[in-house]
Amino acid sequence: MTQHSPRKALVIGAGIGGLAAAATLRRAGVEVQVFEQAPELRPGTTAVSLMSNAILALRTLDIDIAPGLAKRGEMFDELKFLTRRGRTIRALPFRDLADRLGASNYAVHRADLQQTLLDALGDDSVIELNAAAKEFVSGDDGVEVTFEDGRKASGDVLIGADGFNSVVRRQVATVDDEPRPGNYMCWLATVPFSHPRLTKGYAAHYWGRGQRFGLADIGHGRAYWWATKNVPDWVTGKPRLGKEKVAGLFAGWADEVREAIRVTPEETIVSITAQDRPYLQRWGTGRTTLLGDAAHPMLVSLGQGAALAIEDAVVLAQHLKATADPVAALRGYEDERRPRTEALVATARALSETEQFEGPLDSRLRDLYFRFAPLAKLTGQNEAVLTWPPQG
Repeated sequence: MTQHSPRKALVIGAGIGGLAAAATLRRAGVEVQVFEQAPELRPGTTAVSLMSNAILALRTLDIDIAPGLAKRGEMFDELKFLTRRGRTIRALPFRDLADRLGASNYAVHRADLQQTLLDALGDDSVIELNAAAKEFVSGDDGVEVTFEDGRKASGDVLIGADGFNSVVRRQVATVDDEPRPGNYMCWLATVPFSHPRLTKGYAAHYWGRGQRFGLADIGHGRAYWWATKNVPDWVTGKPRLGKEKVAGLFAGWADEVREAIRVTPEETIVSITAQDRPYLQRWGTGRTTLLGDAAHPMLVSLGQGAALAIEDAVVLAQHLKATADPVAALRGYEDERRPRTEALVATARALSETEQFEGPLDSRLRDLYFRFAPLAKLTGQNEAVLTWPPQG
């Protein structure tokens, strides 16, 4: 392959990371084919925060998703931290930081984020559905993927963007890679919702003992909520807990918390076990690499999962555009991304453990620290995460 030969990337997975990779790689002049195991593009029924670092990263490739996010989601200017009954612990301002960085932060339904990324891609004909990857072979001249139905596809590089249970990661990993429990359950939902406290751009975390609740305005009369509850570390899978029992866990909490659960149809509540994986130091081999949750799954406390996947996509595209040798480009991408992603995976776990404190003394000290910590310190920590290119 010469320096001027076209390169073709095979992307496994059409989630947030896969669509971002497709859009950025095409912008970098790389031919892309995306393979999704589902029979249709299903973005899920929940929502995400999409932070300024992702928007700023995409702009380095002249991709601006802010108008789409503003149209479909909701910008938030501050994040409130409240007690279980709704009393203020601290409100972190984001408006001034967003103005300084040049991009806002949004709460957005996954379907709306998916459509925004499809708009950036511009051509969904490159997405092939009903294509469940089984295994790959990477050679000197290219990479070949075999699918469960026997089909094969060949390209110059393979990008595993197939999420937490990545098939590509299973073949790449050479170490113990079992999930690490976060030791709590999560319930998530989006719902049409109106409440006096849910003002435009509202975003709040309610802290209890071993429990949390999040509530955010995602635009167009809709709210996103999530709830957590500590469980023993031996609990696996998704323990059955109907809406009535979830509501019981949050009896006595703020009115808007109880009301959000009450008006949500039970069948729309998603239940997941909080977990990540041991950090993987080697993301790829030969002409293959990983991206997003396939590379560095993390607990949700930082709200950075979607943004980091988009950052990955941007850096990957930059390396493939700048480096003639595809293998060198992939290793360069991995070397650049490891320090930041490893640090944020560790930070998310540490913050998650703090937020899920169950003991009365621990949880009280947590609240007091967060109430009285210098604002400059908290703002500096946020700025380090939300800035692009990353500081240092």
